[in-house]
Amino acid sequence: MLHVRVICVGALKERFWKDACAEYVKRLAPYAHLSVEELSDVDPARAGGEAQAREREGEAILRVVAPGEFAILLDIGGKLVSSPDIAHALEELALDGVNDVALIIGGSCGVSDAVRQRAQARWSLGRITLPHNLARVVLLEQIYRAFKIQRGEPYHK
Repeated sequence: MLHVRVICVGALKERFWKDACAEYVKRLAPYAHLSVEELSDVDPARAGGEAQAREREGEAILRVVAPGEFAILLDIGGKLVSSPDIAHALEELALDGVNDVALIIGGSCGVSDAVRQRAQARWSLGRITLPHNLARVVLLEQIYRAFKIQRGEPYHK
């Protein structure tokens, strides 16, 4: 079974975001070992600017991405992926013997160049900017949809 970690900068504060994420984590249990890891966001005003905040958050991300994990960065400038694309990519990774996948959602200032370099793939869920809370829910839903597509189960339309 594939191990999927969603690494997010910033914590969910509102109950409705937590509930939505928890629902998809629960739904994913039969399909993958899934965990969500929240990293502290860095206040640019306290860090000396956005670039410094990005670097500090990037260092935190790189500390938690394991050397053997296949890292996928969610990036507005990445490859536009559809639901079937995500399903196919996760299936191909599993067929290639990849057991551990880390999906990374950066902070509000973006991610450091080091995080971009570490990522083996960069996916865009669209050319719109999503709040990080919503991006997390959308990503979890798309992972769930991907497994349903792979198995031909009735969810994806």
